[in-house]
Amino acid sequence: MAFKIKNASSMLLFFFFLFTLFSNIACSPFNTEPSGGQWVQLQRSIGISAMHMQLMRDNKVVIFDRTDFGPSNISLPFSRCRFNPHDMALKLDCTAHSVLYDLSLNTLRPLTILTDAWCSSGALSLDGTLFQTGGFNDGHNKLRTFSPCPQHPETCDWQELPWNLTSSRWYASNQILPDGRIIVVGGRNSFTYEFVDPNRIISEPQNPNSFFFLRFLKLTRDSNPGEENNLYPFLHLLPDGNLFVFANRRSILLDYTRNHILRHFPVMPGLEKRNYPSTGSSVMLPVNLTGLDDPARLPEVEIMICGGAFPGAFTLANTDKIFVEASSTCGRIRVTDPEPEWIMETMPFPRVMADMVLLPTGNVIIINGAANGTAGWENAANPVHYPVLYKPDLHEPLSRFEILAPAKTARMYHSSAILVPDGRILVGGSNPHRGYDFQAYPYPTELSLDAYHPDYLGPEFESLRPSVIAVEAAKNTASYGANFSVTFSLRVLRSVDGISVALVAPSFTTHSFAMNQRVLLLHVSAVEKVAPFEYKVTARGPPSPTVAPPGYYMVFVVHAGVPSVAIWIQVK
Repeated sequence: MAFKIKNASSMLLFFFFLFTLFSNIACSPFNTEPSGGQWVQLQRSIGISAMHMQLMRDNKVVIFDRTDFGPSNISLPFSRCRFNPHDMALKLDCTAHSVLYDLSLNTLRPLTILTDAWCSSGALSLDGTLFQTGGFNDGHNKLRTFSPCPQHPETCDWQELPWNLTSSRWYASNQILPDGRIIVVGGRNSFTYEFVDPNRIISEPQNPNSFFFLRFLKLTRDSNPGEENNLYPFLHLLPDGNLFVFANRRSILLDYTRNHILRHFPVMPGLEKRNYPSTGSSVMLPVNLTGLDDPARLPEVEIMICGGAFPGAFTLANTDKIFVEASSTCGRIRVTDPEPEWIMETMPFPRVMADMVLLPTGNVIIINGAANGTAGWENAANPVHYPVLYKPDLHEPLSRFEILAPAKTARMYHSSAILVPDGRILVGGSNPHRGYDFQAYPYPTELSLDAYHPDYLGPEFESLRPSVIAVEAAKNTASYGANFSVTFSLRVLRSVDGISVALVAPSFTTHSFAMNQRVLLLHVSAVEKVAPFEYKVTARGPPSPTVAPPGYYMVFVVHAGVPSVAIWIQVK
């Protein structure tokens, strides 16, 4: 990467950042020998760069980028060419900007997305339909849907609804709510939130006055041009039904039913900014319902935020091509405590634009991103090829992080990662350019699709891996507070106590934030042997829609830290 240095002060800053970077590597307290997992390239090219990804309940993945990149590398049938007089690149476009990827067959087909979904957001409804919101240009206030169609797999495609959002939603975030509605929060120059009701929006327009001003979004926007640092706010629905909202360095508990802020959490320590374009990542750590005998008692919840960039990093990268070292810290806060405080930890590598993926084992993988710079066109350098495994339950902070096998492909700006039902992590994207640029050095537009296999998928764990045979649940539904059973086979049982059941919500992932990502470790009431090498585990469904919003979830049986292939179940 070429560095342009305009003056002496910029040169001093540049050498200071180099010194800091190499000093940190030399003095790292972590074991830098990678361990665990392997990488497999699934597709050398899917024709588009995977800016956005959503796993569907039929084990297919909707992948899309933006429509105004110009032509992509995958064609549409002529009958489905897109004519759009408002498009900024091609008015008539016979290339696709979205694909549907089949996990089981490792195949894909092109989809037609009509308006520009660049830097948009999304969430799944109760029946598994993707509601996709906002974007850029002619897509800034658009509502789109994509519904799985397993009976007619070659016919389903994007649908544009005749009704629009009330406000422009570019770089906004979504969260599924307990009543099945979707809240859409923020966006560039949009200091408001609004609701999308999947049960009504198909036939009724949005109320043009149905948005709510949230002053917090305006207060958290930095004033430097282009450096808002409050875009794609982190949203997490808490078990009390209220919404945790984080932007820049600050966070609140929002009662969205009354448009009332219930509390302000402590400011996250450190100078680093955490939201776009400083672009850290955030998860709600797995919610542990095991041993929660009283369903009325709310579980404890921790939020974790990792990575980001220091003040001024975007401006230095954008104007001078000086790439400041990214943040190496993570913060955890137990938001259900009466007096919550941030607990800070240090990652093995500084990281910006990383993705945090929750595993059914209760651990977290931090993957993708760069060690220097910020999000934005050509605004970062030094890709971090090493994923990191984080184990939330270990008490010694340094031992919580484990460096994993490195990727071969740099995944920079506009990359994404999601968990899929067989326990792999699907990784794609990376395009830090205004258009497709396959000759750019050292970070060309990346069209490939990879899978990272965590170490639990290694052949040495095959005998410990459960294989689901059947689910006993009325209408394949995990009802709130009701028991359901899963029968599975297992060659070697280490311990009945080592069997758990995890519910995992599929996320809509873009720009380092996995919207609606949620893992629930269910209460297990019984494990019994029903035949040679066959067992039945009985688990209790989540206690309420505030703990698990309604919709389709992946169910994993986990034994000795090794998960089964997931099955889909509806929670309602």
